Amino acid sequence: MAEIRIRNTNERIAGEDEVRAFLTKQNVLYEHWDTSKLPSELHEKFVLSDDEKAQLLSTYDAEIRDLAGRRGYKVWDIVALSEATPNLPELLKKFEQVHTHTEDEVRAITAGRGIFIIKGDDETGYFDVELSAGDVISVPEGQPHFFTLMENKAIVAVRLFIEPAGWVADPFEDPTFVK
Repeated sequence: MAEIRIRNTNERIAGEDEVRAFLTKQNVLYEHWDTSKLPSELHEKFVLSDDEKAQLLSTYDAEIRDLAGRRGYKVWDIVALSEATPNLPELLKKFEQVHTHTEDEVRAITAGRGIFIIKGDDETGYFDVELSAGDVISVPEGQPHFFTLMENKAIVAVRLFIEPAGWVADPFEDPTFVK
């Protein structure tokens, strides 16, 4: 279940309803999908074959199509990152820069853990959204953020896009951001 840490105050927010309420106020979509639907052999598997990726997408087909229909997403895929991913440190460096997109950045976590660092309203400032299996988040277009892995260094997520080519990160320079 997602948990939030507000960086300015170190306040933590937990519980599905509380997390959803906070993120809604920050214009960030949050949902939770039923992880018990996923075959047990995929719960903690971070290197996936094409067949396993297809199985994962098939398992969550109804949820993906529902979200896509409500939000205008047209294509989706699977991203799987772990210590087995070639050049993982270099890949993470690319992710770990504050940026924006011209469309939402959507992740539905199916295994592992990850964290979005998002710039909230002026009062809130930056906050961390720690995600685990079942958590679904959509950071709206134009909202400064970045994504990285947590200490486990492993995640599998469904990504949804409006543009078939996926999103492009536009760097966001913010002197107020502190890692």
